[in-house]
Amino acid sequence: MAEPLLVVQNLETYYGPVMALRGVSIEVNRGEIVCVLGANGAGKTTLLRTISGILDAHKGQVALAGKPVTTFAPEAIVREGIAHVPQGREVFPLMSVLDNLMLGAYTRRDRSSIMQELDVIFNYFPALVERQKQLAGTLSGGQQQMLAIARALIMRPNIMLLDEPGLGLSPKLVAEIYQIITRLNQDLGVTMLVVEQNARTALEVSSRGYVLELGRVVFDGSAAQLLDTADIQEFFLGAAQNPSATGGRWKRKKTWR
Repeated sequence: MAEPLLVVQNLETYYGPVMALRGVSIEVNRGEIVCVLGANGAGKTTLLRTISGILDAHKGQVALAGKPVTTFAPEAIVREGIAHVPQGREVFPLMSVLDNLMLGAYTRRDRSSIMQELDVIFNYFPALVERQKQLAGTLSGGQQQMLAIARALIMRPNIMLLDEPGLGLSPKLVAEIYQIITRLNQDLGVTMLVVEQNARTALEVSSRGYVLELGRVVFDGSAAQLLDTADIQEFFLGAAQNPSATGGRWKRKKTWR
C-alpha cells in the first residue's frame, strides 16, 4: 500500500492554557479529497492552522510524503507544498486579482510556465478572467473564494487545505465552489483536506471523512459510512438543526470510539 501523502499523528495544540487539539490523528492519501467535520469549536480550523505551521504543535507530528514538517516555519511548509486557503478567504483587497494570483506563485521561479498556467487556472475560474485588473476587495464573496483557491492552486501544491470554502455563500455559490473543487481533484489530481460544517456538501465530494468533537477525532470512515451514521444524520443533516437539542455536543452511542 502506498504511503499516505499527509500524516498527522497524536497532535496536541493549545491556545494559551486551553487545549484545542487532543491527540488528533488523520491521514490523507495522494489524490484524495478528505473532509473534517464538526461543530463550531470542535478544533477544525485549529487543525489546519497547526498543519500549516500558523500554530505550534505542543505534541505530535505532521509529515508530508514521509518528511516531518511539524517544527517548520509557515513559509517553509508552503515551500514543501502545503497550500492553506483560510476561512474567510483573506485575499489582499487593495491588490488586483492578477497580483493576488502572482503572490501565490512567489515560491516559483519559472515565470514563463506560471504565465502559461494562468490560462489553465482561468479555465476553472472563468469569473476571474475579466476581473484580472480589478481590486480583489471589490469582488463578491464567491469571487473572492474562487480567487483564494486559484491563488493556492498556482503554487502547484502537494496538498490544499481548504477551511470552510462555502462559508457565508449562497447555496448556489456553494455548489459552484464545490463543483470547481471536484474538477480540480478529478482533472488535475489535486489532493485536498477540506474543513466544513456543511456535512452533506463535503461528504458528497470526499472519499473519506473525520468527525471532530472538542478537539478529538470521535469517528472516521468512508463518506458513505459517515452519511449512513445515525448520529451524523441527526446532528448534521437535519434532525437536530438546533445545537441545543444535543447540548451542543454529540450524543454518545456505541458506535463512537
